[in-house]
Amino acid sequence: MPDPSSVSTDAIDALIQRCLGGDQTAWEDIVRQHRRKVFNIAYKFTGRHDEAEDLTQDVFLKIFKSLHTFDRRANFQTWLVSVSRNLCIDHYRSVRKERETIDRDVDAGELTPSAPGQNAYQALEQRDRVELLRKAMSELAPSLRTAVMLRDIQELSYQEIADHLQLPEGTVKSRINRGRTELARQVQRLRDEDERVTE
Repeated sequence: MPDPSSVSTDAIDALIQRCLGGDQTAWEDIVRQHRRKVFNIAYKFTGRHDEAEDLTQDVFLKIFKSLHTFDRRANFQTWLVSVSRNLCIDHYRSVRKERETIDRDVDAGELTPSAPGQNAYQALEQRDRVELLRKAMSELAPSLRTAVMLRDIQELSYQEIADHLQLPEGTVKSRINRGRTELARQVQRLRDEDERVTE
C-alpha cells in the first residue's frame, strides 16, 4: 500500500474526480490509503479500539459527503486530517455533554419521592437499580451508549436515530444490539462485584 504522503497530487485528483463521478473503487482506494491516519487520530481522542473504529467510519462518511467541497488546490491529506480532528472534537464534546446529562437525569430521578405504596426498602432497592444502571452505562463506548439511550430511554424510532446520528439504519440497529449486549454484561459484572464485596 502506498504511503498517502507519497501519492502525487495528480493521482489524488484523479481519484477524487472518479469518486465524484460515482466510482466506488476510487472511494475504496482513498479509504485504504488514508484509513490508518484517520484511525490513529480517532484513537488518540477515544483511547479505545472499538470506539475509534466507529469514529473512523463516521469520519469517512462525512468526508464522502463533503468531498465535493474540497478545494483541489489544497493538500488532500491536510484537509482530511483537519476534517477528522474537527469531527473527533465534536464527538468528544457531545460525549462529555451526554455524560453530564446522564448524571443530571439520574440524580433528579433519585431525588424524587417514593412512589405511592412503595415502602422505604423498595425505594432503596429502586435507587440501587438506577445507580447500577448508571454505572453500567458509563462503561459503554460512547457510540453504543448514545444508540441505547436514544432507543431505550428517549424511545426514538430507528429512522429517527439514523437521522439524528447521520448513520445508515443498519449501523444504528447494530450499535443498539451491541450496546444492549454490552450493557447486560456490565450489569452482571457489577452485580458479581457487589456480591463478592458483601460475602
